[in-house]
Amino acid sequence: MPKETENRYIEGIGRRKTSIARVRITPSPKASIVVNDKTLEEYFPTRELQNEAMKPLKDAKIDQKFIITVKVRGGGISSQSGAVKLGLSRALISYDVTLRKVQKKAGNLKRNPRVKERRKFGLKKARKAPQWSKR
Repeated sequence: MPKETENRYIEGIGRRKTSIARVRITPSPKASIVVNDKTLEEYFPTRELQNEAMKPLKDAKIDQKFIITVKVRGGGISSQSGAVKLGLSRALISYDVTLRKVQKKAGNLKRNPRVKERRKFGLKKARKAPQWSKR
């Protein structure tokens, strides 16, 4: 029975624009990160996106290693890394409540709800109107 509790995971959900990330962390003797069945480096090709996604771990400075499994869908690659960041931060807080202060100060718990505005009837785009002529 103790083995089952040892392999329990903690989940956190992160959203950004239309991206939704489900992040699961499992305490483990060695660390690994898998995003949609690919390694972090394969899924997020640039170092900037990789750093943004893993920012909560760097800010927390935890000695414990984790197996991190992420399922992310929707949106573009940049908003997906933002969603992973929020999900990972929430999962770490579920793991250890004392990390909340650190994560909040680092700005990892901000939802950032900005999305593309819908197109309105009679307009070309969300706010762009057709060219007006006096005559």
